[in-house]
This record gives sequence, structure tokens and C-alpha cells, in this order.
Amino acid sequence: MSENENKEKISVLKLTWRDADQLKNFTTETGKILPRKITRLTAMEQRHLTKIVKQARNFLLMP
Repeated sequence: MSENENKEKISVLKLTWRDADQLKNFTTETGKILPRKITRLTAMEQRHLTKIVKQARNFLLMP
């Protein structure tokens, strides 16, 4: 589990809206963005994640 957390923390700020497959790790099955308590991201990383998930939704890459 710690291996997953390290991968996510390192790459979150480098993600873009084109990385829809990786963004699915941060959303529920219904498409809702997971909260910080579950993702264990910093506030800055969570804000960035929220922006790029919403952009991916607008480009119809995510449900």
C-alpha cells in the first residue's frame, strides 16, 4: 500500500486531463472525486486533481 501512496503523491501534480486511466484511481465508480481523507493528498494536490478531473469530464474522457 505504501508503494501505491508514493506513486500517487509523486505523480499527482504531473497529471493532466489526458491521463484519464490514472485519474480513475481518484474517483468512485459513479465518477465522484474522492476526498482528501481517502486519497491522502495535500490541499494543493487535491485542488489540482479536482481541476484536471473536471477538465477530463468536460472532454468526455471520464464519466
